[in-house]
Amino acid sequence: MTTMITNPILRGFHPDSSALRVGDDYYIATSTFEWWPGIDIYHSKDLVNWEWVAAPVNRESQVNLLGNYNSGSLWAPHLSYSDGKFWLVYTDVKTFAPIMNTLNYVITAPTITGPWSEPHFLTASGFDPSIYHDDDGRKWFLNMLYDPRPGHELFSGTVIQEFDPNTMELIGERKHFYKGTKLGVCEAPQILKKNGWYYLLCAAGGTGYMHAATVARARSLEGPFEDSPYTPIMTTRDEPTNPLQKSGHCCFLQIGDEWYITQICARPLTERGNCTLGRETGIQKIYWTEDGWPRMINDSISPMLEVPAPKGSQGVVQKTDHSERVEFEANWDVQKNAPLTSVTDPSIPSSFKTLRTALVAEEDYSLTARPGWLRLKGGQTLCSLFKQSLFARRWQSYDFDAETVLDFDPKNYQQQAGLVLFYDTDNWIYAYVSFDTEGTDRRVVQVLQNDHGNLTQGSELVPLEDGPVRLKVEVRHDKANFLFAQGENMYGDNPEWKAVGGDQPADHISDDYLEKHSNPFRCAFTGGMVGICAQDTDAHKSYADFQYFDYEEKREK
Repeated sequence: MTTMITNPILRGFHPDSSALRVGDDYYIATSTFEWWPGIDIYHSKDLVNWEWVAAPVNRESQVNLLGNYNSGSLWAPHLSYSDGKFWLVYTDVKTFAPIMNTLNYVITAPTITGPWSEPHFLTASGFDPSIYHDDDGRKWFLNMLYDPRPGHELFSGTVIQEFDPNTMELIGERKHFYKGTKLGVCEAPQILKKNGWYYLLCAAGGTGYMHAATVARARSLEGPFEDSPYTPIMTTRDEPTNPLQKSGHCCFLQIGDEWYITQICARPLTERGNCTLGRETGIQKIYWTEDGWPRMINDSISPMLEVPAPKGSQGVVQKTDHSERVEFEANWDVQKNAPLTSVTDPSIPSSFKTLRTALVAEEDYSLTARPGWLRLKGGQTLCSLFKQSLFARRWQSYDFDAETVLDFDPKNYQQQAGLVLFYDTDNWIYAYVSFDTEGTDRRVVQVLQNDHGNLTQGSELVPLEDGPVRLKVEVRHDKANFLFAQGENMYGDNPEWKAVGGDQPADHISDDYLEKHSNPFRCAFTGGMVGICAQDTDAHKSYADFQYFDYEEKREK
């Protein structure tokens, strides 16, 4: 019996995938935008199951994201291998409208886990770059060209320029080499050489429901490039009921004599509705026609929810549940000379992300101050584009519970800590513990909503007893409910849960909701995150202790 791969293969917020084969190993790199550490890389032996192995952009010397706008920062990486080392190019997008600032860098490493080098700046002319290593030893930098001049097309086609691996600089003349198709917006150009043809694979049509992937070919890198008669190779732009919407941004992968393409996709809650999991990574099987063009095995442009796994994968079971319980136990020698950060601390799981920069052990957080607990120092607010005391992980299912036990003794309303559903600094839903100085004169729990920068209360103030608080959020598709428990039975399997507010709009934690309701319009590219955090807008001296973090998926859509 043929083993089938169920899409997506990387669930939840894993966009702009760049796939690579090195021997018998397969890798996928994905965008992380403002989430730190940057650029997640996954490894597989069979294309069925993928395991996180690296986040190569993990030092501020490689990139400084502090102050970058929401959904800016690290866009569309491209991973390649040549000359006995890995190459990674990425864009740090500093500003969006009216003029983008797009800084492109390249880093290298002897192994996928590093050490990754310091960055070399290449150009700021556009975004979504790639490096092509030709079989004659020359290397080429491909990019889309951005042109903000009034009266010009913002997306000015794709350009190519030679790259010198010795000086790590672009050399020679930059040339336009492909304009794109009638589908519009040609991005993320990358090259595959096969049977004497240079195959150019591009993302087209933007990142939303009109997204697509196109293929063209030429006998030389300078072209002219001929569009495939099967253009686009993939899209769901005219197929609103396909479960893998926003399909495009593909990358070729060969395993033995079989061929696949990775893809971007998104699974909306309703037809062409909100995608709280963001853009995910899927995979499709392809074949090459007699006249040398790639096509999906269903001879259509429609991606499939299930595709045949490669030969030799019989009996392999695909992991689809990403539930995780994190116990906060220090297992690092804090007397080491180098400062420990959240990206080097083995007690902090790779699933945990911070915003725009790492948190520093014994400065921003501690696993030793209270053994068995994570202590978070109260920092900047959830609206800050700079440094927050926040650990969060992706939603990877539409239905999950997340919970923690919080021990926190705030002295005023400016000191807060709790459990948050987070999209970006302008859009989140937060169940927090604080101190009420105007009514009860005691600790309270409350839900606060931020909707495009507009703060509203999602619940009344609920007084708390002394002692730790067990906080929980239940996310079910488009709704979320926050609950808390206290007392002797708080830790049991059946605590006396009490609601904080009613239904909260979980579907607002999505790029689609932001784009539909932002004024002025702005692009949004990430996905739902859930995590723990602490704020102190008074003296930045308070702290909150978290005993564990539990993320449990309930069922898959």
